[in-house]
Amino acid sequence: MKQAFLNHSIRFIEKYNPNYTQDDIEKLAYGLEGIYLTITKIVIILTVSFLLNILKETVLLLLFVNIIRFTGFGFHAGKSIECLFFSSLLFLGFPFLCKYTIIPLTIQLLIASTCTILFIIYAPADTVKRPLTNRKKRILRKVGTILISIIYTSTVFFIKDQILVNILIASLMIQAIVILPITYQIFHQPYANYKKINSI
Repeated sequence: MKQAFLNHSIRFIEKYNPNYTQDDIEKLAYGLEGIYLTITKIVIILTVSFLLNILKETVLLLLFVNIIRFTGFGFHAGKSIECLFFSSLLFLGFPFLCKYTIIPLTIQLLIASTCTILFIIYAPADTVKRPLTNRKKRILRKVGTILISIIYTSTVFFIKDQILVNILIASLMIQAIVILPITYQIFHQPYANYKKINSI
């Protein structure tokens, strides 16, 4: 189904843009594949979350994670099946726990503080396809990730909704997980790719 989508889309684009080179087509195919996999993954996760009665929690978690992931970057699975498994584990498991678990404030702050320290050490974490070679941008993204983490943590003191508080803490945990070197090692992904490029 994925290949049929890609073939149909590329034929449609070539029909109206016949001057595209083979290199342009390959870049288009890569982008379209990413869109297809992202949409498919989200549809599957949201469908299962609806069946588990955690749709609202899953949507909120996706929102808050993507906000901090924008600056913190992080691991991307090399295979679509790995991506689906890893994403489903995080975005179905955590919302379920967020809905049915009460976390004491001291534990929340301990988790949030640990995540913030991990952001200071490891964020942002790039990928082999998107190495963060610009040192200034890496620093800005690190600062941005830390600031978002502080905002999420501070919000814990002002929100009375236990589920929303749990989701904010879970967002920090997920972002911390995807930037850890051990996560890259488990999925056989190279870490700190900008160093390899800068050393050439």
